[in-house]
Amino acid sequence: MKKLDLVVGLLEDDADQAAVVAEWLEESGYTVRQFRTAAEFRRRQGSEAVDLLLLDWMLPDIAGIDVIAWIRASANSKLPVIFLTARGAEEDLVRALASGGDDYVVKPAKKLELLARVNALLRRHAGDAETAGHIVLPPYLIDARRRRISIDGREIELTQREFDLASFLFRRQGRIVGRDALLENVWNLSSAVSTRTVDTHVSRLRKKLDLNGEHGWRLAAIYQHGYRLEQI
Repeated sequence: MKKLDLVVGLLEDDADQAAVVAEWLEESGYTVRQFRTAAEFRRRQGSEAVDLLLLDWMLPDIAGIDVIAWIRASANSKLPVIFLTARGAEEDLVRALASGGDDYVVKPAKKLELLARVNALLRRHAGDAETAGHIVLPPYLIDARRRRISIDGREIELTQREFDLASFLFRRQGRIVGRDALLENVWNLSSAVSTRTVDTHVSRLRKKLDLNGEHGWRLAAIYQHGYRLEQI
């Protein structure tokens, strides 16, 4: 069973290590996106949104420390990042955290420890917004069990597809979600399919939920990337 369709990115050039870590994550219920180089991660990040990144320090093209600097200066600056590296010196850990890393795991990683850190970081970034099957981002309340969304207690009539789309976006508030990622996770379609249907549904959802800043939240289009639900 998938953990709310959460996607963990794995930026690791060692194929054997990547395969082991990916297997651990998938067994734990996560979807995994693998990247071998920083350039590949940057190229694919616009369309393949991830909820958390496991980042190696030593990469073929640039250092992981430079990757996180790029992330923190990008439109996706709030992406949670865990360094997963063989560099275990105290000064490396301090530098990684000071540069914007959220956590640090030294290789060879222990399965249960790594999964616990991934789970804990995702919980911290979700904050108190999601509890007991609800997503609470005042004045919005998303009831995952009843599949209902309300604004200040006023229930909004949505189609099932619109609810799935809204739920996916609200769970990832503050982070960019690519059109291809929405097609794959909400429509269960290949990214080769036209994204026009995504844009149409997003436009309709924005109107129905007043996601234009009126209630403190805006569903913004990010040029050449996708969409981001942001608090204003």
